[in-house]
Amino acid sequence: MGFLKRILRNGSTEDSAQVISDGSFETLSDEELQTHMGIKTYGAFELTDAVRPSYDLKVTPRQGFRHDEYVDEAGQKTPVIMAAASRRYLMDLFLELIDELGETVDVVLETSHQSGGEHEDLYREQIDMPVLKSMLLDHEELLTNDGCTGIAVINPSKRQEVQLDEHKLLIVYGHPLDQFENVLISGDVYPDKDLQFITEAEHVHSSSERYFDEFNVLKTRLGMDSENYADLC
Repeated sequence: MGFLKRILRNGSTEDSAQVISDGSFETLSDEELQTHMGIKTYGAFELTDAVRPSYDLKVTPRQGFRHDEYVDEAGQKTPVIMAAASRRYLMDLFLELIDELGETVDVVLETSHQSGGEHEDLYREQIDMPVLKSMLLDHEELLTNDGCTGIAVINPSKRQEVQLDEHKLLIVYGHPLDQFENVLISGDVYPDKDLQFITEAEHVHSSSERYFDEFNVLKTRLGMDSENYADLC
């Protein structure tokens, strides 16, 4: 596991990982790091391969959702649902949530594969929901397990958006949110105002060259301009 510790300290290799902030990972022995990265479940909650919590577990992953709000630069507030779901439910819930957006949507792919930790967004307008869902199912492993890929599905006319972000959190923006809450509750993801997410403490992302290659395949299938993408990297 020494290669992973070098990655955490020195950057990327074919099997890459990225520490979000300095802290507990820097002081671990190879054995301690290997053991921590190998832990896939915390109680009933099963992690994807995309991210791991801090070694000291300041936030222990668990299933649930809470309400929040997004405030833009103009001070306008948008209601938000943030949810964490166990791996076995994650993709099904995402597909059910985006169903609530309608028959035609826009798509954003988020990547931090080759951008030094910065995020870049690729946009595709006007795609039919059945076509999109078919593509997403074809790339379920990437979307579930790659810590450098996120996706958002948007209905601009409804001003609603559903994200499956790099941390594999489900995030819903807009109003009303009742139908999205119902989807989550029907999938055994319940409201919890005290819920904390893995993003609220030190954590580590995992990716690989294989996932980067698959990201490029998905990007091409979605019709996102490869030349524009090259300019972003």
